[in-house]
Amino acid sequence: MTINIRAMNMELTEAIKKYTEEKMTGLEKFYDNIIHIEVDLGLDSNHHNKGKIYKCSVLVDVPNKLFRIEKQEKDLYKAIDKVKDHLREEITAWKEKNRETLRGTTV
Repeated sequence: MTINIRAMNMELTEAIKKYTEEKMTGLEKFYDNIIHIEVDLGLDSNHHNKGKIYKCSVLVDVPNKLFRIEKQEKDLYKAIDKVKDHLREEITAWKEKNRETLRGTTV
């Protein structure tokens, strides 16, 4: 599994990079055949009245499926956590659906 992390309109510090990698590698617990993860972190400039809004957008490539989740938060770490949680739910649901299809138990 490869992980690419990019930052837009902000500096990608070593701490942010390490935190993001830890969260994304944790997805392997839920599906061990992840091919590639693309993470875009950024400071969204469209919310001047609301203060700094950070955006985390993630693409997860698995065989025969591509997951894309994007979250915005005032705290970058919270956005990363929310994306990871949402991806976990999506991957788990997709895995369960595929398991039922293979067993022939879909309704």
